[in-house]
Amino acid sequence: MAVQCPFCNSQQVFKAGFRVTGTGERIQRYLCRLCGRRFSFKPLLRNEVKVNIGAKPVEALDPAENLADGLNLNPASSEPGFEDSALPVREDVGPHASTIVGKGLNRLLSYDSKRRRSERVPPTGSENMNPNEGDGEKALVLATGERPGQARTRIQADPELISFAFWLKKKGRSESTIKGYCSMLNMLSKQGANLNDPESVKEVLAKNGKSDRWKELAIAACDAYFRMKGLTWEKPRIQTTRKIPFIPTEQELDVLIAGCGPKTSALLQLLKETGMRIGEALRLKWVDIDFERKVVILNEPEKNSNSRVFRVSDKLIGMLSRFPRKGERVFTMLPGSAKATFKASRKMLAEKLNNPRLLRITFHTFRHWKATMEYHRTKDSKG
Repeated sequence: MAVQCPFCNSQQVFKAGFRVTGTGERIQRYLCRLCGRRFSFKPLLRNEVKVNIGAKPVEALDPAENLADGLNLNPASSEPGFEDSALPVREDVGPHASTIVGKGLNRLLSYDSKRRRSERVPPTGSENMNPNEGDGEKALVLATGERPGQARTRIQADPELISFAFWLKKKGRSESTIKGYCSMLNMLSKQGANLNDPESVKEVLAKNGKSDRWKELAIAACDAYFRMKGLTWEKPRIQTTRKIPFIPTEQELDVLIAGCGPKTSALLQLLKETGMRIGEALRLKWVDIDFERKVVILNEPEKNSNSRVFRVSDKLIGMLSRFPRKGERVFTMLPGSAKATFKASRKMLAEKLNNPRLLRITFHTFRHWKATMEYHRTKDSKG
């Protein structure tokens, strides 16, 4: 028999812990997703019911009556009600040591339903996105920035951005490009730009204080979006100057590698010896590593690059061989978590060694350093 909320008669309820009576009995509590109120039932003699609402237990109610009709829910009443002892939103309430009959009801009107990872709600606006092949789901993930498998009960993404992401996917654009373009458009929309009005977009671009490089990428995203919508516009002229990349010394790179954890150190050593992009390194699979010949094969390049083969050192082979092989990929970390871990270690080492130059080193700095070393060795700018 489905549990029904006694306040709003909704059946959208789920279990929310237990309450413990004075005799030590554990009684199941429920939380209504519609009205946000908690309640519990305890069948007694003569069909009595105890409800967790403030005032007295309600006894001997007629089962044919609505339970809420027999309760004092008038906020203006002098009796204590659930308004008198509202808990802060999302406060974790532990099990009670004694009966809670007579105490106020906890209000969780802003309860975040995303915390329930077991329930999946179909995403809004994905009905017309070719669900048979999963492209609509993929486009939704790229547009919202959420990981696959997350519960999405309150989608904040604009349906137009979801359609735009799917349009880019059909055009063969990479996932990183799709995610970057949608992020740019979402940011412009939050700054007050009307994405269906090119002049409004140009006005926002002219007013914000972003760098010329950022504006250049935003213009590329807007240009693709307007082409999807069939709109024409005169693109703003942005003259960007390419800065010379920061090239650290090899000793500074080695300090960072030695000061990080085992996984991050192996990742940085791989970037140093191969010059891979961070996305390419994180997608590296165990089958792409030949431990006998000390060879790493890049089979999933980015930016339309070619597949490559790298001969690596015994040091890197030893670092990778100590990893447990729990899946097909060598590094199980996500790009965001890998970046956060690296930044924390980098900051700690920069303060410890009093070397602020370390703070300028990023994942891509290893690629610049490798390209510089190869140029000095071969004198080939494309090397």
